[in-house]
Amino acid sequence: MRKLLKSILMFMAVFLTLSANSQKSTTVTGNVKTVKSDEMLAAVSVTIKGGTAGTFTDDKGNFSFSTNQKPPFILVFSSVGYASKEVRFTGESVKVELMTAETLGQEVTVAASKVSERILESPISIERINLAAIRNAPSPNYYEALTNLKGVDVVNASLTFRSVGTRGFNSSGNLRLNQIVDGMDNQAPGLNFSVASICGLTELDAESLELLPGASSALYGPGGMNGTVIINAKDPFKYQGLSFQVKGGVNHIDSKQRDKAGSFHDWSIRWAKKVNDKFAYKLSAQLTNALDWAGNDETNFYRTPTATDPNGKVISGSRTSDPNYDGVNTYGDETSVNLQSTIQSLSATYPFLTQFGSKPFNVSRTGFLEKDVINPTTLNVKLSGAFHYKITNKITASVTGYIGKGNTVYTGADRYSLKDLQIAQYKFELKHKNWFLRAYTTKEDAGSSFNATISTRLFNEAWKPSSQWYSEYTQAFVGGAGAVFGQVLGSGGTAAQANAAVGANASKLHNAARAFADKGRPTGFIGDNELFKQVTSKSIKDGGGLFVDQSNLYMIEGQANLSEVTGIAKYKTDVLVGGNFKRYVLNSKGTLFAEDLLGGKIPIDEVGGYVQISQKLLNDKIKITASGRYDKNSNFDGKFTPRVAIVGQVAKDHNVRVSYQTAYRFPSTQNQYINLLVNGGIRLMGGLPFLRQNYGLNDNQAYTLSSVQEAGAILQTQGPAGFPAALAKLKKQTFDDFKPESLTSIEIGYKGLVTKNLLVDAYFYLGTYKNFIGDTRCIQTAKKIASPLDYAQLFSSSANDRTIYSISTNLNQDVKTSGWGLSAEYQLPKNFNVSANIYSDVIDDLPSTFVSYFNTPKTRANFGFGNSGFLCHNRVGFNIMVRTQASMVYQGTFGSSTLPGYTTVDAMVSYKIPVIKSLVKLGATNLYNKYYRTGFGSPAVGGLYYVSFGYNIF
Repeated sequence: MRKLLKSILMFMAVFLTLSANSQKSTTVTGNVKTVKSDEMLAAVSVTIKGGTAGTFTDDKGNFSFSTNQKPPFILVFSSVGYASKEVRFTGESVKVELMTAETLGQEVTVAASKVSERILESPISIERINLAAIRNAPSPNYYEALTNLKGVDVVNASLTFRSVGTRGFNSSGNLRLNQIVDGMDNQAPGLNFSVASICGLTELDAESLELLPGASSALYGPGGMNGTVIINAKDPFKYQGLSFQVKGGVNHIDSKQRDKAGSFHDWSIRWAKKVNDKFAYKLSAQLTNALDWAGNDETNFYRTPTATDPNGKVISGSRTSDPNYDGVNTYGDETSVNLQSTIQSLSATYPFLTQFGSKPFNVSRTGFLEKDVINPTTLNVKLSGAFHYKITNKITASVTGYIGKGNTVYTGADRYSLKDLQIAQYKFELKHKNWFLRAYTTKEDAGSSFNATISTRLFNEAWKPSSQWYSEYTQAFVGGAGAVFGQVLGSGGTAAQANAAVGANASKLHNAARAFADKGRPTGFIGDNELFKQVTSKSIKDGGGLFVDQSNLYMIEGQANLSEVTGIAKYKTDVLVGGNFKRYVLNSKGTLFAEDLLGGKIPIDEVGGYVQISQKLLNDKIKITASGRYDKNSNFDGKFTPRVAIVGQVAKDHNVRVSYQTAYRFPSTQNQYINLLVNGGIRLMGGLPFLRQNYGLNDNQAYTLSSVQEAGAILQTQGPAGFPAALAKLKKQTFDDFKPESLTSIEIGYKGLVTKNLLVDAYFYLGTYKNFIGDTRCIQTAKKIASPLDYAQLFSSSANDRTIYSISTNLNQDVKTSGWGLSAEYQLPKNFNVSANIYSDVIDDLPSTFVSYFNTPKTRANFGFGNSGFLCHNRVGFNIMVRTQASMVYQGTFGSSTLPGYTTVDAMVSYKIPVIKSLVKLGATNLYNKYYRTGFGSPAVGGLYYVSFGYNIF
């Protein structure tokens, strides 16, 4: 046995030696730099012409790879922004110089059709931010650069939580836009919307961002109703070496939100190494720490839904002028009690109270400002790593992981402090130029996150129960009124004069009574108060403010381009096929979703597949692309979404595009299963039938909000005599089947180089939504109606008498939208450039009782002026971006109001240090520190000023 093993080993050694000698490889080495500045160029593609072997230059401009092909042969050098060059390799190291080239419209994109094509020839609207644009953007991070693109709207819920939207229906936590990061859906599995840049690529690992601002479900699946954002990562084979960036800055320079100026810190580092021609890896980390913007809107808000204002409305008054004051960003004052009956009962003993008992006597608890409830420090830690192995020259296997953790704030139906939030994504992928297969999972953990509104109300109750607080308030009010009454009588006044004096001093009496009931009330930042910690450590389900979300997402998907394998590529035909399986597993332990009604975690499965065929005609002057996708959700019937697009070349570099696009979205996990009681006794409820059955809406009938409001108006004017007429106005709420929402969109556009330095892009679209998903409000009595007197519960302001439901439903009429956009980019001599875009989106009239959440100004515009390199051997750069938008009516689950328009300026100047491949940047967002809001209930955003130093970021 030993001799046999020895013989085998000797045979293998001889075989490997012979194989190595018979396939002796050639090592290709060299260096690449620019023609004018002698700057070493990293990430330049170096390939053998007509072959598959090749590599990229490293961070010092050097390259090296092995091939079995014997010289001489031709090497092809290419890089974005430089003219490609071919060099003959004879066996010696080569030195290559590349010249800059015009790039307008020449960039290659894959996002629009999932096949490579010049962005100038894209069949649909697309916007792209390349690595150079990221580097030269005045914004403090790459994700904010999306704000400057044509068609984009952004809602800032906090400094690090930004929600991107296009073509209307923008909101905090946008459900109509897909975000794909390094091939993975970036949505939080439970909340069902993308979490901006909280988890995903670090600043130094982002290569480009692409935006499809229209219906994109045909290729990217459910959710892409209004667009898809694709964020691409850097390949460790291409971008190598050590990179790091340090940013420091300041905000809150005027103390309008915080007591003193706040610091901003952002550190990021990336290390990538090509070990050999087969194996490369990368590691990245980023830490962002800053004093967050604060919700500081102290406007008085009437939260009770009405027929014309289903999400409440802004009213006049302040804490000192309105006893029932409820501040937009003041929490805890949502607790309100009508003391009318109490005052009426005391009027017999104290006649001077009669004037107060004839109408509602609503008083709210004293609330706390957001800055006293939510930790002001925003923190975001991102860690990522990837290992890439080339199985062959054409197939690469990779394992990737992204972890994001930190604190931020989100605006939903209430304000949520996302504390210790963690989202992790892990992926395995096999990739070939003609196909890919990937599997990944997203794991979400809400950590110690809590509902700020609910928590503060419960903290008030823990400090002093409302029964005691209102008793003390009433006692002090009656005592104060009696003192005023007695003082006037004691001074010789009449009873009428004394009563008038009591009425004239009502505000003072209310404020004095509040001060008495608030005696000993905690002040300052209550987030560190032990009582508050107890409330926020107990789940909402168990009577606290903590919400739990440990939901997961699992995904397997693949795609193949069949053009080469079938031999139809020679006919300029492309055929793509793809499919996926997706599973959500909801786990909020009953704090957000209805797990307690279903016996545990809730699985939701989706399966889908698509086919796309594209054909070039008439010497490549016309390209027709047709695609269709079918998806099935375990709770809904399947949906088919076709797309047809035609792009035609009317002249060289002048292309006209026409597209018919469809999109859809299954109701989100929240739309399906949310079961959450929020402020004012409003229950947010999913649209699935079992939830309505659980709350007895089939037996104890609910009534439409509008009919209850109409009936209440009759009672208010006619009193008890109007009761029969009021009851006749009541209308029972009915519910149809809950369905997926779909969109049909027709778009025409033009993109062309008017001159070699001027790129123009324009589009116009019409969209029609069917089964539009929104919410409807209805009211159900706490006690089942058995007699006419029981109807009185509908008109009560107490949550003990009735429940207001906000239920996800479909609108039984089409919703029509339209819009247009126009942009121009002009490259001036010596690297100067100027850009401008303007765009508009509008929606047709809808029923006043239906909330669309369109949330888009009619017109917005962006203007830019900059230079990527001039002076001092092209080392100085600058960029200025001006954004302006008109006012708009903002509708959110938190509330609705008109937001004023604004204009803001972002700017930066930079200086390159080529000898150490570094860049110093001085920048500012909202340079003039003019505060503006992008969403109701969200903070006003002020100026942020920073300086940064980046090494090896070119």
